[in-house]
Amino acid sequence: MKMKDLKKKINNEVLNNGFDVLGFTKVHVNKEIEKNYSEFLKNNYHGEMKWLERHYEKKINPRLIWNDVKTILVVGQNYAPNENPLKYNRERNKANISVYARNHDYHKIMQDKLLNIQSWLKNELKMQSKVFVDTSPILEKYFAEKANLGWQGKHTNLVSKKYGSWLFLGEIFLPIDIEDKYEEQGDCGTCEKCLDICPTNAFLGNNKIDARKCISYLTIEHKGPIPMTLRKKIGNKVYGCDDCLSICPWNKFSTETKEDKLNSNKSLSNLDFFLNFNKQKFEAYFSESPVKRIGWERFLRNIIIASGNSQNISLIDSLYPHLKNDYPIIRGSCVWSLFQLLCRKEKNKLRRKLLLEEKNEYVIYELRMNS
Repeated sequence: MKMKDLKKKINNEVLNNGFDVLGFTKVHVNKEIEKNYSEFLKNNYHGEMKWLERHYEKKINPRLIWNDVKTILVVGQNYAPNENPLKYNRERNKANISVYARNHDYHKIMQDKLLNIQSWLKNELKMQSKVFVDTSPILEKYFAEKANLGWQGKHTNLVSKKYGSWLFLGEIFLPIDIEDKYEEQGDCGTCEKCLDICPTNAFLGNNKIDARKCISYLTIEHKGPIPMTLRKKIGNKVYGCDDCLSICPWNKFSTETKEDKLNSNKSLSNLDFFLNFNKQKFEAYFSESPVKRIGWERFLRNIIIASGNSQNISLIDSLYPHLKNDYPIIRGSCVWSLFQLLCRKEKNKLRRKLLLEEKNEYVIYELRMNS
């Protein structure tokens, strides 16, 4: 089969499985990208995400993942919402969950499609392949750019002229040589809206980020207490943050996702709704959502911090029971949150009481620091 015909067949199969865009590229990682990634790790900008260190060699050399790979087929899935998510930042009493996590888990949705394509490649073309969705050590945004899906914006995410900042990425490793001629897709010009809007100033300049200050990292990957200096800046965000994506001017060309299971129209729930959850209710409610992977305790920590930012004193009664939680991080977060909502007299009364009862050093620290 001629290469032109082969590419066309693969292209059609990918689109028939519901992906919105695709491209082919070689597996080589250039030295500049390798250097930038190495510096990111050396500066500990990845925080607690230590797997990035463990898989460094695989990141810069995909053949260590699969020795037979010659081409990376990158696929994109549009998940654009039907309205700008920035509007949700103003809803202080709502639990603001990132657009991508308000419905079904995109990992499962995309993996099912990729496995269908993998089966087709094996049965139709007698070709072996490997498929990946986000969870493997692949520099996917770099390869997506090389495959002409867009360019890496100043917010470090992929930007597309057609889909804005709303593309999920997946990869299929192929054992044959196929390549799309690289054509520069565009750039951000002088625009720095994504850098300016970041509530925690996590960006270090163009294409560089200190993940330890990023709200997505803090609410999803970070296991300890939210740093005190960043808590108020988190606002009502309890899982992820869309600010730098939402502000991107290229989003004006995007259209709402056609994938029903990625539709983000589901209304946000009140903070009080989740404050009265338990582990079993959490796991049932988020059974199909990526939110479930952070676990109940981390999610509750986030809900409690957002409650402290709500200025809603009606949440006080729902917060008090969490002072008895078995996990010190929950109790400490609850101290901070209550101290944002209680009057001075009630704060002093609560502090005196808890200092007599509390044994954990971290929680005692929270009690002494929050005056």
